[in-house]
Amino acid sequence: MSDRKLVHIVDDEEAIRRSASFMLKTSGYAVETWANGVAFLKEIRHVSEGCILLDVRMPEMDGLEVQQALLERGVTMPVIILTGHADVSIAVRAMKAGAVEFLEKPFEKAVLIASIEAAFARMEAAEGAAARSAEAEVVLGILTPREREVLEGLAQGLPNKTIAYDLGISPRTVEVHRANLMAKLEVRSLSDALRLAFAAGLGA
Repeated sequence: MSDRKLVHIVDDEEAIRRSASFMLKTSGYAVETWANGVAFLKEIRHVSEGCILLDVRMPEMDGLEVQQALLERGVTMPVIILTGHADVSIAVRAMKAGAVEFLEKPFEKAVLIASIEAAFARMEAAEGAAARSAEAEVVLGILTPREREVLEGLAQGLPNKTIAYDLGISPRTVEVHRANLMAKLEVRSLSDALRLAFAAGLGA
């Protein structure tokens, strides 16, 4: 059970919850249904990680308000917006707020499954990026503050002379720090060092 991908269906129409739930369960997904966004948000701290199918037109809070509330609470689960109304402005707002897809009801099974798979692919990519970022931070932790400053300058694409000027040291000293940090990071090339720097969020 635990290895099945979980989909949260948040829709005030019981017929939609039932039909989408049946469609997804017969396709091998685990499903949890929610009658509205308020109920879902109330339990969000306790729900299992998954993909969210979120209806736009709901009482109390509409889908975009629920999506915004999820963002504000730092919930990173991917969202697919559902609507029975062809509303381009809603689609644009939903996608800008990070929705994976925007589906009009009634949707075809193949389209729904493809959107859900895209959502899970995004989840895996995000988890991979977070893991790489955490690993890079640990690796960079062995650098001195000055070595990290030099690496930050390199990550910004600055030449040694500019880094030296910015830090108030000589270009020769920058070269020494650069050689030291590459030795500590056990990298052979500047591109390898930069890959670690970018993973840790340097040079942004």
